[in-house]
Amino acid sequence: MRYDDHVCFGTWKCVSQTTTNPHHSPRVLVTGGAGFIGSHLCERLLRTSHAVVVVDNYRTGRPENIRHLLSHSNFQVATQDVAEPLDVEVDQIYNLACPASPVHYQHDPIATLQTCVFGAVGVLGLARRQGAAVLQASTSEVYGEPEQHPQTETYWGHTNPIGPRACYNEGKRCAETLFFDFYRQHAVPIKVARIFNTYGPRMMLNDGRVVSNFIVQALRGQSITIHGSGEQTRSFCYVDDLVAGLTRLMSSPKHVTGPINLGHTEEIGIRELAEIVIRLTGSRSTITHVEQPQDDPSRRQPDIAQARRILEWAPTTSLHNGLERTIEYFDQLLRNHTATAK
Repeated sequence: MRYDDHVCFGTWKCVSQTTTNPHHSPRVLVTGGAGFIGSHLCERLLRTSHAVVVVDNYRTGRPENIRHLLSHSNFQVATQDVAEPLDVEVDQIYNLACPASPVHYQHDPIATLQTCVFGAVGVLGLARRQGAAVLQASTSEVYGEPEQHPQTETYWGHTNPIGPRACYNEGKRCAETLFFDFYRQHAVPIKVARIFNTYGPRMMLNDGRVVSNFIVQALRGQSITIHGSGEQTRSFCYVDDLVAGLTRLMSSPKHVTGPINLGHTEEIGIRELAEIVIRLTGSRSTITHVEQPQDDPSRRQPDIAQARRILEWAPTTSLHNGLERTIEYFDQLLRNHTATAK
């Protein structure tokens, strides 16, 4: 076992032994904290005087996402799979551990399903033992190919339980079931957020989601690949807005369990998104259409009336501004990769 600043590589017992919290700051566990959304959440929690412990197996999380946080006295990391037993003293838990891009969650679908289900059982058991509040990062994918538009939290969804996306869709649906069963049976204080398409800095170059794909292809001067006609729609929320919604949900009254939709309400076609990215990057990329994947939803737009009313939350970052920040991030990332390769 070795230690690296505030990073602990090994069992959870070593995390508990090395952790200090002299000012009794709220102590928060973030599973998947080295990931795209998780790392932004950790930053926000540290800025608001929380002590943060991250668990991540780095399946899709990256050490560089949190390297700048390692010198913070209230930040610690353990390299561990969320499906393994958790043993750490916490006041709150954000369960973000799971690949979120089809490319990654379909790479090992059994592992994805295990992360969703066993991970939920683990964090709920820990929350029950500690008396901690626990938030589940669920997904708009639970709505499947929606027969209701926009999607409200009361809609039960229309999913294919045996399709190639089911490892993620059904895994997240099962996790929601577990959360509400623990709430009813054991009075565990739960929060369930249904997250819609999110984008921003720290997405991976090979993330596989549409915003990062389009930006990387445009910056490289490659043909932008659209699956299907491009008429399918999504609603894209900038990561800072999403993280603000998550923390507001966590700090909401105990009776506010969710599920609550968190996402941007601006619906945009995929081809239109590609054209915007080409314009903002100044790229000469052309657009190529390929076959649309099975069970890829044709429309996706959240109804966020509950978030507005209960959390007093709504996104404030326009798609234009969010894309500019994300393009700047990927441009620098590609420059760094080019310089390293020389």
